[in-house]
Amino acid sequence: MRIGQGFDVHAFGVGNHVTLGGVAVPHTHGVVAHSDGDVVIHALCDAILGALALGDIGKHFPPSDARWRDADSRLFLRHCAALMHERGYRLGNADVTVICEAPKVGPHAQAMRDNLAADLQCDRDQVSIKATTTEKLGFTGRGEGIAAQACVLLMKDGKGELAQ
Repeated sequence: MRIGQGFDVHAFGVGNHVTLGGVAVPHTHGVVAHSDGDVVIHALCDAILGALALGDIGKHFPPSDARWRDADSRLFLRHCAALMHERGYRLGNADVTVICEAPKVGPHAQAMRDNLAADLQCDRDQVSIKATTTEKLGFTGRGEGIAAQACVLLMKDGKGELAQ
């Protein structure tokens, strides 16, 4: 088994939605980012890459590369899933926390879970999405941006069950 953790943050900017887990969530702002700025997927990619000891998302998709300008972050997640499978691992589970005062994540969590499960080739019950606020403290509390953290457990194929 391997465990990885990831974190991502983006400032709010001009726009009318934020993309979270591949879902366009209506909001008073967009995010400032090179790609679509999906903090859920970026944190999840970093967690997977960390568990595989393959660096971070910036190594695989550098913001200096024009190919990734406004890119759909689900492409990044599919790439990370392919790396995981190529190395003989599968997802045990993923746990993602979105940190913001707004927008509300709960109404969109199931759609996010469906997207992530599809891209990771796993069951939806292996992916958790939840949200929290910082009680109006810090940059997320002031409504200046959004963050996410993720933790994953990867398991070697064929060794998914623990001994009884």
